[in-house]
Amino acid sequence: MDTKCFVCGATDNDRVYISCVHSGEHKLVCVRCLPILIHGAH
Repeated sequence: MDTKCFVCGATDNDRVYISCVHSGEHKLVCVRCLPILIHGAH
């Protein structure tokens, strides 16, 4: 599995990640993109 955010593509050298499931697939999301997934893009 690639260690990068599925939203922004940041690598593990740049950010901290949280594991999640999206469309039935296990993925990683960085902490910077997590609020976008929770609250939606404004």
